[in-house]
Amino acid sequence: MSDSNISQEFTLLPEDNHRLSVFCGQFDTHLRQIEQRLKVEIANRGNRFKVTGFTDSVKAACAVMQNLFDATKDGSLTAEDVHLSMQDSSVDQLLVADDVAEQSHDTLDAVFIKTKRGVIKGRGENQQRYLKQIMQHDINFGVGPAGTGKTYLAVACAVEALQAEKVRRIILVRPAVEAGEKLGFLPGDMAQKVDPYLRPLYDALYEMLGFEKVEKLIERNIIEVAPLAFMRGRTLNDSFIILDEAQNTTTEQIKMFLTRVGFGSTAVVTGDITQIDLPNEKMSGLKHVLQVLKEVDGVTFTFFGAKDVVRHPLVQRIVMAYERYEKQQAQ
Repeated sequence: MSDSNISQEFTLLPEDNHRLSVFCGQFDTHLRQIEQRLKVEIANRGNRFKVTGFTDSVKAACAVMQNLFDATKDGSLTAEDVHLSMQDSSVDQLLVADDVAEQSHDTLDAVFIKTKRGVIKGRGENQQRYLKQIMQHDINFGVGPAGTGKTYLAVACAVEALQAEKVRRIILVRPAVEAGEKLGFLPGDMAQKVDPYLRPLYDALYEMLGFEKVEKLIERNIIEVAPLAFMRGRTLNDSFIILDEAQNTTTEQIKMFLTRVGFGSTAVVTGDITQIDLPNEKMSGLKHVLQVLKEVDGVTFTFFGAKDVVRHPLVQRIVMAYERYEKQQAQ
């Protein structure tokens, strides 16, 4: 990255006071967010802006600002929009941490998933590649830290497949393993006992289809929610199956799950091998299967890293801090 300081002036057109107000945010909060993240200084008078900082940072900031101003043509702008726009900036990745591997320069055709609540697209090359692989292969793995969109994008693909009548049902599966705490004897039937473990999957479905629609599909068994233990002995045809939190499966469980996949079905397995909640003596099925199936044709793997985190920027820094710490401990 260049370490020379420069200033660059540019004008945002058209000169529209309302769009400028949306772009800058209340009390210029969006500009301050860009300054803090990209380590630049931004001054403006009306629609004329001056950005000062290191060369690469200034270029990135100008590009982000132009993209965000263009986005105001269609409506509002949130702090999340600003964050995600900067997330797509390659310079931002260098500023966040020097040890992040440089992203591939291979260009991928954008993949858009249409749901009744809007259009969903992958951010960055890893998410785009993940979506493409899910659409083209029958068994897919998404492995990486929290906040990288593994589960959310898998649910989006499932919803799109159901709406396009590519599959007849969606099956959501998760191992019921406690994350350190003891839940004890929960009230209710088996579905109610397992519901807390599947909440992230429900949340994504509600966002894409709406609460009432999801409830009706569950009643009609078009969307089925089940603990992993209930998969034994079944053959799942014409289904979109998602196994979430797969790091908490045993080697026997994940083998059992993968051999349930029938004709016309797509399976997506997601997990984070740095957050295993199994007892110490148990081998994680996800870690094991990554070695067993790495050369099997028709099975795809997408590995996400800290650079793919699309949540609050602090989440990205926390993930990277843990990665650095674990490397130091290993050495």
